[in-house]
Amino acid sequence: QVQLVESGGGLVQAGGSLRLSCVTSGSNSKIGWYRQAPGKRRVMVASITSGGITDYADFVKGRFTISRDNATNTVFLQMNSLKIEDTDVYYCNRVPPYILLPWGQGTQVTVSS
Repeated sequence: QVQLVESGGGLVQAGGSLRLSCVTSGSNSKIGWYRQAPGKRRVMVASITSGGITDYADFVKGRFTISRDNATNTVFLQMNSLKIEDTDVYYCNRVPPYILLPWGQGTQVTVSS
């Protein structure tokens, strides 16, 4: 069974950087990073196809970079120039129309002033 394991979150000051990792344990489909704040719906931040084609939400363009290493089934999210409003739990998963996998536990990103 394919599993998703996110890591790399933490506490960082505004303007700082973090790099998130997502091990997909076997999925080579289009993968996205999503984020969710308490009480809000989960939204996609960035996505990448198995061939490396990327797409970004407007609110992270120019600051975040998604990449992947197909050999290790790992998808990365480099987050630069972090803002307080980037504080959320970050998750990775397939991107529709691919069937979503069971969500992992996510990784908390907290940006302080």
